[in-house]
Amino acid sequence: MYVNGMGFRAIERSTGVHHTTIIYWVKQIGQQLPDAPQEDEIPKVGELDELETFVGSKKNKIWLWTAVNHFRVRVASRREGVLAWVLGDHSAETFQPLWEIVCCWQCYFYVTDGWKVYPSFIDSGDHIVRKTYMTRVEGENTRLRHYLARLHRKTLCYSKSVDMLKHSIRLLLHYLKYREIPVFN
Repeated sequence: MYVNGMGFRAIERSTGVHHTTIIYWVKQIGQQLPDAPQEDEIPKVGELDELETFVGSKKNKIWLWTAVNHFRVRVASRREGVLAWVLGDHSAETFQPLWEIVCCWQCYFYVTDGWKVYPSFIDSGDHIVRKTYMTRVEGENTRLRHYLARLHRKTLCYSKSVDMLKHSIRLLLHYLKYREIPVFN
């Protein structure tokens, strides 16, 4: 229910399981998952974007920076999605760890919007700045917002901590790729 858009209290109302139990479960699973599921194919063209959300209150903005494979198409038997991500402010310091992952891909091109941080990392010959070429990453961001209540634009569900947001993202990315919820002992 959680990775299909329901908030903790809505799940509590539907199941009778106390919301703190659900929160504990999400934390427990999220701590054991990698940031993103393993991907065998290295992208030839990477798309990078940032998704705005908040923690604690709408005044405390935080950005989820995501990277996807431009040419990978989702098929029913195998779901591709976000290959790497970081969470933080809208600065170069936050983007740096994502770029350290993405630059190892040695893509032919990197597609981004016009945010001022990208040109300081991406060589101009390898950088395409066009919103119209960003359909994959925008689609993944929309999918994240759809499946995780705390990322909806207008919602009463919100993250109270950065750690809980990270756990939720890890769980959702795992679920979207494998269509299963892991069970750890």
